[in-house]
Amino acid sequence: MRPRVKKLIGGIALVIGLIVYAFVVMMIGQFRLVNSGPGVQLAFFAFFGLIWTIPAALLIRWMERVDCR
Repeated sequence: MRPRVKKLIGGIALVIGLIVYAFVVMMIGQFRLVNSGPGVQLAFFAFFGLIWTIPAALLIRWMERVDCR
């Protein structure tokens, strides 16, 4: 696959995936942490706010990988 196509696909997937991930985490946080204290909410959103970087890094690594032919 050509590098430009991989970057286009990866960029679109990254943006859409991050938007969906953010909405899912917000919904879970809003419905599950209603009666929790601010420390629990901070820990929840800090953890899930950082964990998305793992799949994003894997996707970026795939986008930058050179295909051997």
